[in-house]
Amino acid sequence: MSLIMSMAAFALAASITPGPVNIMALSSGAQYGFRASQRHVLGATLGFVLLLVLMGLGLHELLKLWPALTRVVQLAGVGFLLFMAWKLATDDGRLGTADARQAPTFFYGALMQWLNPKAWLACVAGMGAFVADGETRLVWQFAAVYLVVCYLSVACWAYAGTFLRQYLSNAGGLRLFNRVMALLLAVSAGYLLLP
Repeated sequence: MSLIMSMAAFALAASITPGPVNIMALSSGAQYGFRASQRHVLGATLGFVLLLVLMGLGLHELLKLWPALTRVVQLAGVGFLLFMAWKLATDDGRLGTADARQAPTFFYGALMQWLNPKAWLACVAGMGAFVADGETRLVWQFAAVYLVVCYLSVACWAYAGTFLRQYLSNAGGLRLFNRVMALLLAVSAGYLLLP
């Protein structure tokens, strides 16, 4: 049981800390509410778990063979984060679930994980720590633990945004909030470009 607890502690530390996916979950919760944000939360969770499983099953070996692929993923991640920051910065600040179709989607949640260097590092570090010998049973066990912890962590950020919603009931306040979130995403993107 201690191995599962260690896996869960690692997953929690990696999933609950601020990052681009959680910033988007917070913003989505604030603007569209918790229910509409669940597509993003589920997409981010399943996207991460798929990346984790693939990493555990050998994707890291491919990256060792083609190191330039890592840089391509990094640059794509920066571009995607800047795109999401632009979308937040140009949002008009209207609240409402009628516009929930505009909330971050399942696809965006999954794509953000695949283009998020924090997610890649968590996968490599986690697999290195818990599945160093490549035992398939441990890969799937770690993925199952991560599925639960990652979902709950990202959902907490969406819920926190929903809580903030009551304080952002006017368009001006929400525009300001979204621009701060956009700035945080842009800073995250800029940080990824540092050597």
